[in-house]
Amino acid sequence: MRLMFLLSALAYAQDTLPLSLKRAVEIALAPEGSPKVALAEESIKQSQTGVAQARAAFLPDIESSVTDQSETVNLRTFGLNFPLPAGLSFPSLVGPFTVFDARATAQQSVFDFSSIRKYQSSKVSVEATKADAETTRNQVSDAVARAYLACLRADAKLETERANVDLSDALLKQTNRQKTAGTGLAIEVTRAQVQLANDRQNLIVAENDRRKAVLQLLRAMGLHLDAHIEFTDKLAYKPVDVGPMEAALEKASKERAELKAQAKREEIARLNYGSVKAERLPSLSAFGNYGTTGEDIIGAMPTRAVGITLKVPIFDGGRRDARRAESLSELRQEQIRTRDVKQQVDLDVRLALDSIHSAESQVETARQGLELSENELAQARRRYDGGVANSIEVTDAQTRLDRARDNQIAALYNYNLARLDLATATGSIAEYLNQ
Repeated sequence: MRLMFLLSALAYAQDTLPLSLKRAVEIALAPEGSPKVALAEESIKQSQTGVAQARAAFLPDIESSVTDQSETVNLRTFGLNFPLPAGLSFPSLVGPFTVFDARATAQQSVFDFSSIRKYQSSKVSVEATKADAETTRNQVSDAVARAYLACLRADAKLETERANVDLSDALLKQTNRQKTAGTGLAIEVTRAQVQLANDRQNLIVAENDRRKAVLQLLRAMGLHLDAHIEFTDKLAYKPVDVGPMEAALEKASKERAELKAQAKREEIARLNYGSVKAERLPSLSAFGNYGTTGEDIIGAMPTRAVGITLKVPIFDGGRRDARRAESLSELRQEQIRTRDVKQQVDLDVRLALDSIHSAESQVETARQGLELSENELAQARRRYDGGVANSIEVTDAQTRLDRARDNQIAALYNYNLARLDLATATGSIAEYLNQ
């Protein structure tokens, strides 16, 4: 709560909040952060109430009542209309008379296997909901991390476009010097001016793209959209040892929250099926009541009743069989979903590993391309200064340098995104954030 208050204060005070990737995810996972996380926590609380409701079947049900009534009774409705000896007969109406009754009643389930299965199912449901909440937290972490990487890419693109503008401005000054010295042409100055105008246009687009990326990140974090942030991380290459595929697949099978949640849902379906099957079994319960009854409070006499009820299901029109078939179908559906989730996790890991290997090669290739482009431009400028080349050679080299810079940004972004994909696929996104 204090963290969110501080962030809000910073936003409204127009201060700049330094933000790392780890800090961004922590803010999103805070109770006041992402609405998805808050809803997941409420789902856990709701499922815990289901446990309390199921547990109530094993606890006594105690009630009390007080009744004071005046009534008349038609004895003929009870069949008391036959003659008595000596010419006597039952009266048609009796009353009015007053009846007072104060009583406490209690019922207690002694054995009901179906209720036991329902209680077990409710406890597993809480575990499944917690696993779903963990899945939600991982999804939010993944979404925030992707948005953060998009902001780093936009930052790098903005820096590149500024560097391009500075370079175009320097080349324009160079062509002006050459023209003043008599070794350059007016068309070369115009060509440099056109390049500078294009680079300034790209700079404006890069600034707008960065603003959009920041807004998307703020929305994913659950922060006010007027907040001002400054990124403390840079889009960079951090080599990691991903290990063999078998190790990654094994780790994913143990850590992925989706697999844990689906396993719990399958267990819930199995317990529900057992609960419906157990409805065919006898159930035993005890009951009792104690109170006083009479014409009024004064003079009321104590009465009681205790007993045991054994219920043996015989025939209910086929409703139990229908519920049994329905619950069995639900169990089979969950088993199918379990196989599907396992296959999806396996696919996620394999794709992430392929992506990270490919991205590593892209980074190395982009680095080499950038070095060669910088050398080419430097040589072209020296040749232009020496009068052995025209500005077209410099412009072509500048264009290739711009493309090489863009390739490096794309390669670094793809590499970091592949690392995130692998962490998400193996269920180790927390480890990724701490690296």
